[in-house]
Amino acid sequence: MSHVIPSLALAIDHTLLKPEATPDQIDELCGQAVQYGFAAVCVNPIYVPRAAKIINTARRDHGHRPAVACVVGFPLGASHPKILADETRMAIDDGAAEVDMVAPLGLLISQALGQVRRHIEAVTYVAHQAMPPIIVKVILETAALTNEQIIQGCRCCAEAEADFVKTSTGFHPAGGATVDHVTLLHRHASPIKVKAAGGIRTLADMQAMMDAGATRIGTSASVNILMEAMGKKR
Repeated sequence: MSHVIPSLALAIDHTLLKPEATPDQIDELCGQAVQYGFAAVCVNPIYVPRAAKIINTARRDHGHRPAVACVVGFPLGASHPKILADETRMAIDDGAAEVDMVAPLGLLISQALGQVRRHIEAVTYVAHQAMPPIIVKVILETAALTNEQIIQGCRCCAEAEADFVKTSTGFHPAGGATVDHVTLLHRHASPIKVKAAGGIRTLADMQAMMDAGATRIGTSASVNILMEAMGKKR
């Protein structure tokens, strides 16, 4: 395997968030994450214990154990901060090492930036008190925002001490990640890292997002992207 392939894999959150996802599909997701050495699996809260058990007991073929990432306040971003905190705490207790939370989109659009920050802080406080600290990625749903709203979202993330800003849930009708939005996040969120997600299905998609400044990619097409990089058809 080319040395390029492991570095690509370590930039990918192997993701399955569809509401119809079954336990067997989660098992397959986790097996693939271990096999290919992905950075993480990203799953809904009910599957965190299952994913953590599979990954923590699997043999590591790459000298790397994928993290378990859990979505919080997903996909609407409309949960009360106390619920976000409890959901984060439970995800950590169940074995999550990362959480991907959705920022309150309506509050951001309406300029209620203090409330947006408090929603994010509800998660970062719990996550960063954990031992070891848990990584927090904040989903802004960039396709539904103006550039100025994206910049304001970045400021809220910085003030709340998030670890990543993330483009999209992949569920919003406005669409997913774009190169322009990743570039904007990278410019205005730095040194916070950027995760691109939503509609990334090919190697070219992934490379474009990373060239724009993303260091983590969320996709359900992870294996196909690696096979494409290896010149193979799945």
